[in-house]
Amino acid sequence: MRIGIMAPPWAPVPPTGYGGTEAVVDRLARGLVAAGHEVLLWTTGDSTCPVPRGWVLEASEGDRIGFAAIELRHLVRGYDALVGWGADLVHDHTLIGPVYARRFPDLPVVTTNHGPFGEELTELYRAIGDRVPIIAVSHDQASRADGLHVAAVIHHGIDLEDHAPGSGAGDDRGEYFLFLGRMAPEKGAFRAALAARKAGVRLLMAAKMREKWEREYFQARVEPLLDEDVVYLGEVSREEKLGLLGGARALVNPIRWPEPFGLVMIEALACGTPVLAYREGAAPEIVDHGVTGFLCDGVDELVERLHQVGELDRHACREAVEARFSTARMVVDHVALYERVLAGAPGRAR
Repeated sequence: MRIGIMAPPWAPVPPTGYGGTEAVVDRLARGLVAAGHEVLLWTTGDSTCPVPRGWVLEASEGDRIGFAAIELRHLVRGYDALVGWGADLVHDHTLIGPVYARRFPDLPVVTTNHGPFGEELTELYRAIGDRVPIIAVSHDQASRADGLHVAAVIHHGIDLEDHAPGSGAGDDRGEYFLFLGRMAPEKGAFRAALAARKAGVRLLMAAKMREKWEREYFQARVEPLLDEDVVYLGEVSREEKLGLLGGARALVNPIRWPEPFGLVMIEALACGTPVLAYREGAAPEIVDHGVTGFLCDGVDELVERLHQVGELDRHACREAVEARFSTARMVVDHVALYERVLAGAPGRAR
């Protein structure tokens, strides 16, 4: 197949820092090429994903994320380029793109919702109707689609070879726990720091903190808990992130919102690092309680479980990703959906 992939214009593919959607787009594009398909990735000029690429924006627009004019310019030029290239199908990862795709009634388009099915987005998808099949990234996310038809649930995947297991096992593992994500209330930075202080363990916190509200949350809730054992590192590069994940005793991920997936959890597991998470969103679909981590119901249980991670088998964490969360499996699932969509598209069945 000739598959056009429409990435958002807010971060390069792959991202140089925080950017879960762009990381998934990168793996999907490379995985499709490795599986024998032709790909044209419409992205920004600072992207380095090693597949054929096109762009109108020379650099990603992370500082102006959400500006409609920027996204529309990106989409208008992108759809023209993908149609001109002869795409059999376009996989759109933007918000506005599925609506704009109605300009091309003969072009099969699918979209992945990387965020929650909120009121505004659900209304947008209802306006699209069945024109653009929707992919959800977890069963929990799909269950919140408020009557929308979800064409497929496809969990994210990662490249196992990029996530080497860290050294040590059990109580011989690194001398720190890790919080990795955004500096946001729903991501649980405060709860992670509070649990670490109560448990008397060392916690390193690597988190994106660019927005004003992120800084305000940090200053009000997280910064007062910092000391020589609870340390904020700032936002880290991909290489630093992998090193931190590989060396941690466990990832502490006490989310308090219906997170659609949670890519950082499978990245930790691939490094042989168990995950301590709250029973929210897609976490129960990723973490096998008592095997690859613990699903907790509050700070007190989280404190208790911090002292029990040495009982978990690091090899089981890695094996879970190999079996369920590889890029190869993600590509197979997407190709199956693409083929179903093309089979139902007049004049485009292959």
